Amino acid sequence: MANPGSRYYYKGSRLKQLRAFCHTARLGSVSRAAEALFLSQPAVSLQLGALETELGARLFERRGRRINLTHEGQALYELARPLVDGVDAIDGEFRNRVRGLAAGELNIAAGSSTILYLLPPLVQAFRESHPEVQLKLHNVTGKDGLAMIRSDDVDLAVGSMLDVPNDLDYAPVQSFDPMLIAPPDHPLARKTPLLLDDLSPYGLILPPKRLTTYRLVDLVFQQRRVPYTVALEVGGWEIIKQYVAMGLGISIVTGICISETDRERLAIRNLRDYFPPRSYGVVIRKGKYLSPQARAFVDLVKPAMFSRRDYFEAGHSER
Repeated sequence: MANPGSRYYYKGSRLKQLRAFCHTARLGSVSRAAEALFLSQPAVSLQLGALETELGARLFERRGRRINLTHEGQALYELARPLVDGVDAIDGEFRNRVRGLAAGELNIAAGSSTILYLLPPLVQAFRESHPEVQLKLHNVTGKDGLAMIRSDDVDLAVGSMLDVPNDLDYAPVQSFDPMLIAPPDHPLARKTPLLLDDLSPYGLILPPKRLTTYRLVDLVFQQRRVPYTVALEVGGWEIIKQYVAMGLGISIVTGICISETDRERLAIRNLRDYFPPRSYGVVIRKGKYLSPQARAFVDLVKPAMFSRRDYFEAGHSER
């Protein structure tokens, strides 16, 4: 006769197996999953092996140092991920419902430019609506921000993306045109029409190669087979604008960073005919359970960003 408690033991054991499975699938490594679960690597391996045995299917395949989901594993991951996330979020959701939204915390990853130019009005609006929520902005690169999303170290990220991985959701809510900036007395300041080839003789000041702006500029020049030279690589749009104003080169920046002060000290030309606009939005891990604080911020972002765009299009700064 079966043990009366075996059904409950099975359910508890299955939850542990699925939790180990989801962490391994998301992190691509048994060792990293073990670290995230505060378990030993053999313990996680045993749970995965037991799960494969009980389901009668191979869930992972190894490729070099990384393990990937099989077709069966992907099907299980899509089923198990929202269940595991929901169970793991019960404690926090319960506390939030009992103590209210004000008791929570919100972690957001973003790059320096997003924090400097895009987030200030959003943070101000969120703080006014939810003054008791502890808001933490993590200033990270795009790559590090994605890693924080995948490991659930942050609730969400705000920024710009060119390529969206399959395990993430990206909701663009605003876009900005690319702009050529040059000293006011530069030959390109008033040249009409302004062609991409006209930029070739002049050295560009660009962000480091690892960043999206550099990759996008290089891609457009390569696709159009227009030669270009980089005079200087430096991080930060404020620094780039300062160096351009000093006459050290020209640059291609995103319109989000252009202010009225910049329009007084720089020549600014729109390059939308050659470069695609840069979108900005919210990045969330697929299947991620959003806390009430995160949902409140996401609900705020879309109308706030569009209000900001309408403000600029009305003729104010950064239009």
